[in-house]
Amino acid sequence: MEATPVASPAKLSPSEAEGPLISISKMASAVQPSATMVAGAKARQLRASGVHVFDFSLGEPDFSTPPHICEAAIQAMRQGLTHYTPAEGLLELRVAIAGRYVGRYGLECGPEQVMVSNGAKHAIHNALTATCGPGDEVIIPTPYWVSYSDLVEMTGARPVLVETSRENGFRLSPARLGEVLSSRTRLVMLNSPCNPTGTVYSRSELVALADVIMESRAAILSDEIYENLVYDDAESTCFATLRSGLAERTITISGASKTYAMTGWRMGWAVGPQAIIRAMANVQSQQAGCPSSIGQYATLAALAGSQECVERMRREFDARRLLVCDRLRSLRAVRFCEPRGAFYVFFDVSALFGKRVAGQVIADSAQFCQAALEVGHINMVPGSAFGAEGYVRLSFAASRENLEAGLDRLTELIEDAS
Repeated sequence: MEATPVASPAKLSPSEAEGPLISISKMASAVQPSATMVAGAKARQLRASGVHVFDFSLGEPDFSTPPHICEAAIQAMRQGLTHYTPAEGLLELRVAIAGRYVGRYGLECGPEQVMVSNGAKHAIHNALTATCGPGDEVIIPTPYWVSYSDLVEMTGARPVLVETSRENGFRLSPARLGEVLSSRTRLVMLNSPCNPTGTVYSRSELVALADVIMESRAAILSDEIYENLVYDDAESTCFATLRSGLAERTITISGASKTYAMTGWRMGWAVGPQAIIRAMANVQSQQAGCPSSIGQYATLAALAGSQECVERMRREFDARRLLVCDRLRSLRAVRFCEPRGAFYVFFDVSALFGKRVAGQVIADSAQFCQAALEVGHINMVPGSAFGAEGYVRLSFAASRENLEAGLDRLTELIEDAS
């Protein structure tokens, strides 16, 4: 019996052979890399070549994670607590997080309304994925954290960017919110204290926004990751507690990164209605399995231990804030609102557009930041990345010595502009 001949594989044409064999999806093609991560990478490249860079780009505390938190992680490893946890996180950690909201804010919630994720950004992604899709709209006041709009677009929903201004302290007004709410609005994203502006809404301002939202069918995603970094008489507010029934339509985001200098541990959480938290956990179970067990035990120690380390870091950030603001006030070409939360100053450099800075005629915020990095070796993030052209974000999560020296360079560049 003769064997059946096997067909030869089809040969690719020369043009096909030269092209990519794996195509990039439309979603991935549309997503841009995080501007703050890109800025950080540029600084690392310069440092690798031997250049001292004043890196004021990343939203990351420059402190080490407190020792008692690190020790808890070591003990967890020694005890063999290195296996999978429930997708939504360890029960004891969720109990601790729920207890924190009950004790601090009076928010009625239990562990079934809490989910732990791989950082606050992952928690936001899970929330958007669980609640939004094509045809939905998500309202985002600008300036906004660089990842918000891309995370919304990854779900197929449309970000509705609503401009605020320095004149009104970068606050979304109830009247403007009412104008942009529609039957397609799925979520309103709020961030107080705010990255990049440092704006902290007062309780009465948030109540006014809550009243507008409750007249619609929209829900709220309240990013409160900087809740422990407020200054002067500013106070953090848990949005979900502002009105009866508001918790049923609010997803609260926070985490350990900024409060406990734990950015690399990737520990964030969401608090919300039980059905939404369950849906988010289902997404996470397929996507990531569960958060790091070691990171969760470290976070449990952070929440349960002394909070003096938190206050110590906050006081130092406050001193740096005052230093930076004093220096920037002396520059006539710069305008800004004094931040009352987080660790950023968002300042207006549009008065320099059309002028020559460090040998370059400045056309926009990106070019200003490029000139500052190339000539002054000062690394910052252009306001265009935050939906606010004309501004620059400077992070004061750096030592006072570095801030002073970097601001000396920045002052020289700006004062020499012609």
